[in-house]
Amino acid sequence: MTKKFLPILFAAALLTGCASTFTNLSAQRQVRNPNNLYPVEVKFDSKQQSLRWESIKPTVIVGRDQYPLKPTKLMRNRWEGLIPVPANAAQVSYFYKFDYQYNDFGKPPSTESASSANFTLKILEH
Repeated sequence: MTKKFLPILFAAALLTGCASTFTNLSAQRQVRNPNNLYPVEVKFDSKQQSLRWESIKPTVIVGRDQYPLKPTKLMRNRWEGLIPVPANAAQVSYFYKFDYQYNDFGKPPSTESASSANFTLKILEH
């Protein structure tokens, strides 16, 4: 009886143990500005206890270009940055990608990454 449930318990532990959540804190609409750079901010949470928070390398990806994010002051799990939007574009799609290390039993730290869903920023004319 116990042998039947062991694979189910193991699968449930895998699904819940490594779950990462991205919360986009950025405005979905912003007024066009002269420098064509727009702020984005994200909150990252993880239930993965072995995650090495100090190793996180966060980026925001627009098309094929990656832009670094920096930690938000006084917050452990929030990052911010700027994304460019061409002057002739009315919107841009982007997503967040976090590369990080985690402790692996009896081995050196391993590398992993997590990506968010796609988000859209709409640019409003004055």
